[in-house]
Amino acid sequence: MPPRAAGYLVHCFTACGAAVGFAALLAAFGGQFSAMFAWLGAALVIDAVDGSLARRYRVEETARHIDGVVLDLVVDFLTYVVVPLVALWRSGLLLAPLASLVCCGVCAASALYFADRRIKTHDLWFRGFPAIWNVLIFYILVLRPAPLVSTLVIIAFAGLMFAPVVFVHPLRVVRLRVITITLTGLWCAAAIAAVVQGLPEAGFLSKAVLIAVGLYYIVLPLFRNFP
Repeated sequence: MPPRAAGYLVHCFTACGAAVGFAALLAAFGGQFSAMFAWLGAALVIDAVDGSLARRYRVEETARHIDGVVLDLVVDFLTYVVVPLVALWRSGLLLAPLASLVCCGVCAASALYFADRRIKTHDLWFRGFPAIWNVLIFYILVLRPAPLVSTLVIIAFAGLMFAPVVFVHPLRVVRLRVITITLTGLWCAAAIAAVVQGLPEAGFLSKAVLIAVGLYYIVLPLFRNFP
């Protein structure tokens, strides 16, 4: 295949993430949250693969009229922010008088975070909560806390996007790399099981793994600078 054609096909593959994200958005509006997360999982696979393809086919040289970084950010904002926020708004798990206001505020704050050039530290940790609302809202839909608790959690994490804290990148981590990647794999298995089982109807083992790994990610930054 000519290099130019290959480069544009890689960009088209990345853009398919937006199509999959729109399918997830339709599912979110319909209250079909398991289907929504299945579509978001497909988008995550595209996001995980397209970077390697872009480097393999040198898209910055062969298809330089399309900015792959911007394209990736557009797709990520749809799948990481917009779709899960619609699901949260649709779920009824926020305080009713504040649901629309909270979701709109989080969306605006996330747009600022995505545009922040300081999003990564020198050692590839995320500076602030990395706006992975798809993950946080997944926990809320599985565990289904009271509306007041859900609302306070969402507001707190929105503030953490701009707080002087760090969060680990689950694949680019250097310290405790083997443990972190192994736990990430276990988390993915538990998340798939929870989606198949219907989110809140997920079994005890799935929920236990999700909670344990989530706590690991929260605690891990405390050991970032340890020898």
